[in-house]
Amino acid sequence: MGSDKSFKRPLVIDVKGNSLDDGPGTRSVVFFKGCPLDCYWCQNPESKRVEAELLFDGEKCVGSGECVKACPEEAIEPGQPLRVNRDKCTLCFQCVDVCPSTALERVGREMSVEDIVKKVTPYKPFFKNTGGGVTLSGGEPTLFMDFASRLLKRLREEGIHTLVETCGLFNFESFTEKILPHVNLIYMDMKIVNYEGHKRWCGVGNEKIIENFLRLHEMWRKGGVEIKPRTPLIPGITDTDDSMRALARFYKEHGITQTALMKNNPTWLNKFEKIGLKTDIAKESPIHEFYDQERFEYIRKMFEDEGIEVLES
Repeated sequence: MGSDKSFKRPLVIDVKGNSLDDGPGTRSVVFFKGCPLDCYWCQNPESKRVEAELLFDGEKCVGSGECVKACPEEAIEPGQPLRVNRDKCTLCFQCVDVCPSTALERVGREMSVEDIVKKVTPYKPFFKNTGGGVTLSGGEPTLFMDFASRLLKRLREEGIHTLVETCGLFNFESFTEKILPHVNLIYMDMKIVNYEGHKRWCGVGNEKIIENFLRLHEMWRKGGVEIKPRTPLIPGITDTDDSMRALARFYKEHGITQTALMKNNPTWLNKFEKIGLKTDIAKESPIHEFYDQERFEYIRKMFEDEGIEVLES
């Protein structure tokens, strides 16, 4: 294989080796760093920025003090609850190198296409036995079209099923040229169908997302790559009656007969503090709770009444 130095190489947060939640069968998931959206409830806030970040997990800290000695900027402050003074930190990661408990971690590392392929190929027997494969996720993998294209091509050369999870905000022509030829399945998020609601809660409007989704869905209907829409159920934001009805009617209008609804899982909330971000999600908000099954069934019926099959996720 030739060098991939000419391809914009993204930072990779992790390559998860044994996932049952990101597509059919047992899968390896490549989490890219960087996203064009800024969702209020982002379940992977460490994936928003394209740059590397420093994470501190207080539960792992053993108080060795080695990080304090190593930091040239005196940005490690043991008496402070968040430990790292982000105004002083220059992200040299010298503290990470000496941390004995991995309480301090670098989020985002460079990996070449071949690095990733070597990481996932040992799982090929599991992929074969379960109908699984490799999922590109994030963040947003389509921020790095050339790199993702080459990676997907290499995975297909290895006989591995490929899936891309995307927010849908990408250049359609580039996607169809570089991604579609090498992917078996697409999961696209349809978070909020209303433009103003999407702009308020996700940071940008959704005209391009809807356009891309409908064009890809039409291509699938004509024999192209399968695309499946998904919606995260965030209490009081994406799961309101108005939002759910609008989405169900949108699907019915455009001949979409199946969708996945993903229940809110509050385990992501502590990630904000770990990377030095603040959130104004109130402690009493239902976002802090696991999703109510009765509410889920109520929403499922909304979609079924419009002829839309709901897959629970």
